[in-house]
Amino acid sequence: MDDPLVKRIASHPKYQELKSKRMRFGVWLTIAMLVVYYGFIVLVAFYKPLMATRIGGGVTTLGMPIGLFVIAFTIVITAIYVRRANSEFDKLSEEINQAVLK
Repeated sequence: MDDPLVKRIASHPKYQELKSKRMRFGVWLTIAMLVVYYGFIVLVAFYKPLMATRIGGGVTTLGMPIGLFVIAFTIVITAIYVRRANSEFDKLSEEINQAVLK
């Protein structure tokens, strides 16, 4: 951290804002993913009859659509993060670059 450019970036208010926003957003997404994933695991471990409930007239059980929901949820929150990163976070990064590289 002896590089003057690194020090300028680290002390810039926009960098602090970027760091804070990205961390808060990441924590919320992580918590959401953990709740969904471990919620599924808890259902599998402790509510087997519920998960084994057949839906429709076939062999598909309730566990299948819930498992697919977990996968779809992962894709959705990844897309949400990418969208915000490509808009808000990239904009802040560009502002920081322009400010410190003058």
